[in-house]
Formats: sequence, C-alpha cells, structure tokens
Amino acid sequence: MIRTYAIVILLAIVAVAVSLFAFTVSETERALVLAFGKIHRADYEPGLHFKNPLYTVHKFDKRILTLDTRPDSALTSEKKNVVVDSFVKWRILNTAEFFKKTGGDERRALTLLSQFVKKGVLDSIGKRTVQEVISGERAALMAEVKRQAGEAANELGIEIVDVRVKKVEFPPDVNNSVYQRMEKERATVAKTFRSEGEELAKGIRADAERQREELLADAYSESQRIRGEGDGVSAEVYARAYGRNEEFYRLYRSLNAYRRTFSNRNDVLILRPDSEFFRYFNDPLGGN
Repeated sequence: MIRTYAIVILLAIVAVAVSLFAFTVSETERALVLAFGKIHRADYEPGLHFKNPLYTVHKFDKRILTLDTRPDSALTSEKKNVVVDSFVKWRILNTAEFFKKTGGDERRALTLLSQFVKKGVLDSIGKRTVQEVISGERAALMAEVKRQAGEAANELGIEIVDVRVKKVEFPPDVNNSVYQRMEKERATVAKTFRSEGEELAKGIRADAERQREELLADAYSESQRIRGEGDGVSAEVYARAYGRNEEFYRLYRSLNAYRRTFSNRNDVLILRPDSEFFRYFNDPLGGN
C-alpha cells in the first residue's frame, strides 16, 4: 500500500516536472517563450521542446483566420455615400513582432487590423466613382486595399492573405430615392420603347394590308382572266356542239328563255301569240 502511494506521488512529481521543463507545439500553432517578460525564443518547430521552468510559454494560432469587418460608410469621388461590407483573411507571420506590438492580445490585433482595412477601403473608394466601385474596378479596389492594409499589418507581424468586398450599397435613407429615380428612368425608357413599337407595328400592319390588297387584286385579275378563258373555251365547245344540230340549239335556247320568263307567276308578259318567242309553244317542231 505504501509502495502504491509512493508510485503515485512519484508520477505526480514527474508530471509536474515535465509541465515545468517541457512543452509541445502542434502543427497549427506558433510558440513563444518569455524569460522574465522578455522574448527568449520564438522559432519553435512542431514537436516536444524543453525550457527553463521559470520561463513562460505563449501559443498562437498560425492558421489563416477570418476577420469579418462591420459595414462602413465611405464617400466616392463624386461625394456620394456608400456602405461597404468586407472581410479579411489573415495570419500571424512573425510571432516575436506580433507579441511586441500587440502584447499577444488577439483582440487588440483584430482592432488594429480592422482599422487598417477601413482606412484602405476609404482611401480606395474615395478615388473612384460609384460605377467603378460597384462593378468596373472591384478587383482593382480589393487589390489596392490588400496592399495598403498589408503594409501596415506587416509591422504587427501579420500577413494579409486576402481582402474581399462582399457588397457595396447605398445607405437605407438613399436606397428609396435611388430606387424611385431608377423606376422613373425605366418607366421613361419603357414608354419610349412602347411608342417606337407601336409606330413600328402601324408600319407593319399598313405594309401587310397593302400586300393583302395587292394579292387580292392580283388574284381577282387572275381569276377574271381564267374565267374569261374558260368562258371562251365554253362558248367554243357549245358552238361546236350546237353547230352539229342548229334546230336542237334553237329549241334549247327557247326552253331556257321560257324557264327564265315564267319562273315568277306574278310576272305579266304581253306578246302576240304568233311571235317568234312562242314558236315552239305553237309547234313542237318549230314550224310557223
């Protein structure tokens, strides 16, 4: 029992000794050792390391981190107010310099970094128009902010990996007026297009009507020509047919005349009974 206690005590002493004399650095960390408040060493590789038990160890994340800045107002070269929403990708590059300038306080580092980015955004947008900020030179603007803010961040031992502008918009109090102006402009353009369309439609309808009249006239002319040719052919055929028996032709014509004349019972016709009209009434053979 005493041996067990002794072993436990010994292990506890060893654990305390290890914690005082050794420390580990992971692949996602940067470590810095202070000796009585002064930097002793700051270039530790990942793995197990030993130190003086009186020295203290500070560890920092060496991965790429994101700073999502608050939307800021900025003035363009036209003195128009816009709201810019951006974010920054950054990482600690120089552990010793980072500790010297920020005291190892990440919140202070983020505050300073946010100020650097804000100044870069204000300066870059102040050189450009609204159109250039929104679409024309967005990539150039981000590159300029990254360069300007990066120079200031390097003094803190920080590297700015990237700066991105998520959106640029007008302030809420300006949005309505801009929207109304754009709506009026679009309405004017739409009215112009509608007027031009109606004028074009009138021209198309007039041309279609003219073509219709021409087609109908041509068709009527062609039909009359064909009818005339048909009547001529018909008359020629009838003439040849009736020429073979003239007496039958005269009878046929008289019967048609009787049918047309006596079709209405109310009609009154005064003729002499021995007239040529009643030739076949008086004599079926057509004699006088």
